Amino acid sequence: MTALLLDVGNSRIKWGVLDQGEIRRTGHISQERIRDNGLQVLTTRLPRRVDEVIVSNVAGTSFATRLSGVVGMHCDCDVRFARVQKQGWGLRNSYTQPRRMGVDRWVAMVGARAEVEGASLVVDVGTAITLDAIDKEGDHLGGQIIPGVATMADALTSAASDIPAVRPLPPREGSSMQMFAHNTAAAVREGAANAIAGAVDRAIRTLRSNGHKPTVILTGGDASRILGALIVKPLHRPHLVLQGLAQMLDSAQ
Repeated sequence: MTALLLDVGNSRIKWGVLDQGEIRRTGHISQERIRDNGLQVLTTRLPRRVDEVIVSNVAGTSFATRLSGVVGMHCDCDVRFARVQKQGWGLRNSYTQPRRMGVDRWVAMVGARAEVEGASLVVDVGTAITLDAIDKEGDHLGGQIIPGVATMADALTSAASDIPAVRPLPPREGSSMQMFAHNTAAAVREGAANAIAGAVDRAIRTLRSNGHKPTVILTGGDASRILGALIVKPLHRPHLVLQGLAQMLDSAQ
């Protein structure tokens, strides 16, 4: 049995094919390209011969409806959407209203729990940064949401007349003195990346001071920008949401 796994985010869509327990044929496309050219630019990249499709979608119900129709017709099978639950896959959700949690956070935690049975801190570095703490028993301790690197930079550009638009740069080790920039654009870049790394480091210290020993699992499109800047060496899992979707298919609940 093969399955198409789709991680639909605010900035891009990732995919992979689950085949004999392995995720293969991964790829991604920006939401901007889909807005400009339609969903056909996605389906031309997707396989047709799969047995099922499962999706983690945070792009809204309207997009989900369009995606379901187009991808379902392309693959000639039903499209299933992952849902946040109160409990499942070795996890217990701390939200009193689980459906108010972004499904990508829940699916990422499912993927993390399948790999790490002990305490963990799941960090998704994308348009927004999400941090979710899980204890060794699988209880979700809660989370945080903060702006991503580009979101911070864009906010400064919009709010201040003398702050230029900023392009992301390749990642740099956190110990580099180049974090102290010599021009405004670089200062914005370094400040945003450093703010995120600092937030993650503080979360790690807080968990440790409360008796937890978390494994840090890093995912998301901008994860590489803080990969070497943390006080611990994290597990880098670029396809963590896809791994969670695969786990949902493989494990009956």
